Amino acid sequence: MAHDRTAEDTSTDDRPDVLPLGRAPRPATGAELAARVRSALVEVVAGDLSEGSVEHLDRLSVSATVDGPDVPTLDVDLSGVVVRPTTSATGTTPTGEPVVPAPDGASTSTAAREDGVLRRVRVDAHPVTVEGVPVDVALEALDVPFRWVEGADGSLGVELVEPDDDAPLLGHVRVAAPQDALVETARRLIEEPLRTMGGLSLSSFDVEIESTGPRSARGAGFARVRKGILSASIHAKAVVEVDAAMVLTVRELSLTSRNPVVAAALLAARRHVEEAQGRRIDLAAELPAGLRLADVRLDVGGSIAVSARFA
Repeated sequence: MAHDRTAEDTSTDDRPDVLPLGRAPRPATGAELAARVRSALVEVVAGDLSEGSVEHLDRLSVSATVDGPDVPTLDVDLSGVVVRPTTSATGTTPTGEPVVPAPDGASTSTAAREDGVLRRVRVDAHPVTVEGVPVDVALEALDVPFRWVEGADGSLGVELVEPDDDAPLLGHVRVAAPQDALVETARRLIEEPLRTMGGLSLSSFDVEIESTGPRSARGAGFARVRKGILSASIHAKAVVEVDAAMVLTVRELSLTSRNPVVAAALLAARRHVEEAQGRRIDLAAELPAGLRLADVRLDVGGSIAVSARFA
């Protein structure tokens, strides 16, 4: 496989961000690459999430092999990591010539690039805990092009090459989480806005989701809100299905209450429900160039699992 090594490019096209990997030259062994990737991932996570929002990063493990500029295998395991997302803004990279962050946080111009191929990358988490929910993740991608980027100061980084229609991304992903944990998290997220909006409390909350086919599911929800001695119930239901053409349709969507006061308060929400009823979303068309959705699977039981294959 031919690999190009180019000197500094002064074009102003938008380019992907560069993940810093220490100092040039590029790693010559899988163990060295794995150590650098792990260090970079820890730094990225620590930088993007506020203090105390991620725990057990010591459990993050990385293994890799190298073959010249190519990386035959890269495996990242997040099992045991606990994440509590925040809404803090993340930094952005200016458009134009990419820069490789120097060790002290400064930036330097690019001196050279070298093409490589990540032949197989796999990310696993069995599980990673997010907002108290244990999420099981298995992701694999094949033949992912990237570039080694050397800074003028001797720093080293990598930038991914975005897939396009001529070289689409190949791989698959599966994400699963216990249904009861998802429902409990939803309850926690709903309770605070209710208290803030009108001093309401959520005395009951229950959601049940079941599979109705390999790419379809039916959901029903019940909630009882209370303020003082007054209470009212709210019922919701929906059916979601994805056809063979990867078009998602929402059917049988409803949001009702027998309490006339609550029913009136739900009028605005019901307008949105009516707009969503029968809505069709072409999942394949919504994806950027280079991502071809070949199949989707939805498996609902004790856990809710979503799988997707790209080809």
